[in-house]
Amino acid sequence: MRSFWRFMTTGDWLLVVALLAIAAAGLARLASAPGGGRVVVTDGERTVLTAPLDSHNSFELNGPLGLSRLEIDERGARITAAPCPRRVCLTMGPIRQSGELIACIPNRILVRVEATGIQEAAFDLISR
Repeated sequence: MRSFWRFMTTGDWLLVVALLAIAAAGLARLASAPGGGRVVVTDGERTVLTAPLDSHNSFELNGPLGLSRLEIDERGARITAAPCPRRVCLTMGPIRQSGELIACIPNRILVRVEATGIQEAAFDLISR
């Protein structure tokens, strides 16, 4: 039985190398993304909480369905309890990089990480 590698042509090898280079460039860009400086929580219309990302705190956020719990620690900001039926926001995990967010749509809570000072993120367009 012939080895799998014998069936690969020069074009196949070039494609594999190109895909590996693209993946490595994506990982390098992800690793160099600016870290966030603060956590901003909104309830749809207004900002209800702003906290530094390097703090170790726990907050209860009130929404139309009830209380959600936000925790900030060395891993980042994450929702640890929510009254919504599917609890998708609990599975989003911690966020640390500028621009990342967690949304609890049924409870109308949006948690996002923003940069501070010089690291402020540049947006092309913001729509409301």
